[in-house]
Amino acid sequence: MSLFEFKDLNFTYPLHDQPALKHISFTVDEGEFLVISGKSGCGKSTLLRHFKTAITPYGKRSGQILFEGRELSGISVREQASRIGFVLQSPDNQIVTDKVWHELAFGMENLGYDPQVIRLRVAEMASFFGIQSWFMKNVDELSGGQKQILNLASVMTMQPDILLLDEPTSQLDPLAAGEFLTTLRKINMELGTTIVLVEHRLEEVVSYADRLMVMDGGNIIALDSPDKMGSLLKGHDMFHAMPVPMRIFDALDGAGPTPVTVKEGREWLESRITEGAKDQEDPVAFLKDALSKVEAGDIEPKDTILEAHEVWFKYEKDLPDVVQDLNFKASRGQLTCILGGNGTGKTTTLSILGGLLRPYRGKILIDGKPLTSYGKDLHTKVLGILPQNPQSLFVKDTVMDDLLEMLERPSLKSFLGNSVTDKELRAKAERVAELMEISDKLDSHPYDLSGGEQQRAALAKILLLDPKILLLDEPTKGIDGFYKKKLADIFQKLKADGKTLIMVSHDIEFCAEHGDVCHLFFNGNIVTGATARRFFAGNSFYTTASNRMARKWMPDAVTAEDVIEGVRALDKK
Repeated sequence: MSLFEFKDLNFTYPLHDQPALKHISFTVDEGEFLVISGKSGCGKSTLLRHFKTAITPYGKRSGQILFEGRELSGISVREQASRIGFVLQSPDNQIVTDKVWHELAFGMENLGYDPQVIRLRVAEMASFFGIQSWFMKNVDELSGGQKQILNLASVMTMQPDILLLDEPTSQLDPLAAGEFLTTLRKINMELGTTIVLVEHRLEEVVSYADRLMVMDGGNIIALDSPDKMGSLLKGHDMFHAMPVPMRIFDALDGAGPTPVTVKEGREWLESRITEGAKDQEDPVAFLKDALSKVEAGDIEPKDTILEAHEVWFKYEKDLPDVVQDLNFKASRGQLTCILGGNGTGKTTTLSILGGLLRPYRGKILIDGKPLTSYGKDLHTKVLGILPQNPQSLFVKDTVMDDLLEMLERPSLKSFLGNSVTDKELRAKAERVAELMEISDKLDSHPYDLSGGEQQRAALAKILLLDPKILLLDEPTKGIDGFYKKKLADIFQKLKADGKTLIMVSHDIEFCAEHGDVCHLFFNGNIVTGATARRFFAGNSFYTTASNRMARKWMPDAVTAEDVIEGVRALDKK
């Protein structure tokens, strides 16, 4: 039986000519696990918000939305609140109380549930989600992963029939994201809850999905089981966002069922290599030699531009140190990636490197000079900082006004020259907008953009500064696989111009493919660092899907291109 049915849904935001959703028709069955993906701004988050009238965006709408055969608009807010759960992208945006136990009870208290029922469900959900050990904690003591689990558990205390999630893993490290998705699978399988999940990172979640929906330009361009997506999306930009096993299978002209998971990819690859290695005495040695471009593990910078020397930091005198005896160097013209779990101190370190936080011990040097010696030039000529929350940079009513606001700041205008005209400033803003592919969004309010578009608009503001060093906190968050390739090209151009990029990221695949040097942050310090290939090769969790898939034969392969190159070399031999 269909739980939800959409019939020819069309939706247009105010002051927009182009519809955000066009002729959307599909059903969601009871107990189904549906994943929705697509480019940034394709309409997937807009569609998700139409599942619940309380969060449906304002605009012009036509078509029908049925919930159990009834018009959704005719169902009471109370019934929708209890039966249709929603989990936001940012964990902090959904938490409303001070204690974990109170957060679990909050929704039921608002709906006037009996206290005994509340106590029973809180205890039940705390046990189901493994929250007992932090049940009495303050919510501000929790890691990002714990906060998102708490949000999920708080929604599940209402016993909803359907759970809607908008990129819930975008701010989680790979381990926390894996645990969160495993929990979703458990909810779907053991409780029978229907799940509709909007997600960019498909590597882990696709294996759980009954069906995958791919959107583009407000339309549904594919809706089927994940193993059918390879043939449905072949030649389309969104094929780049599909799981690595699927892309390797396609590049090597695989025959038979398309592998979706790492396990399926490994099994197919074994048969493929076995077939190609008939004339090889030692195919593993041959494949290792085929990947001759493997770098050494030495990462000592040759041209250091930024350095942290014995840095210590804590937020308050009586609190523990967040950063402990940090020593760090970044080379000019390189992309340096800092990875690690939530709550290990990565973002704090980025703020210290950017002069936003001051350590109580140690020093930060740029080109051999103390950070404090740069004065007002520090955040114009020298450093550009992209925060984790891009909305913190938006202060105007349109994207263009926001870009111009950056250029019209007195400190930057004196840097550009007082003789520069308003027309020249606007042209400069338009060039950066074109580079970031947001030219069609210049008249939009920044808050009306999708998550990925906001990320690109925020990065556009930073690029207007033309700094020597860019400090980027999760720059690929909310960005689809297609645009990540373009972002990598932008980074490459910036490096060619001598810019230095330092990014904190959970995006293992992006760091492996495009990073020059990678560091692992743990417990307030860097515990290891190496060239990107050497860093990811052989790890169990902090590694790529390609490495997990092919490590038996190609232990140094960390990208899909590495695997493809190795197998093709074997074929030629």
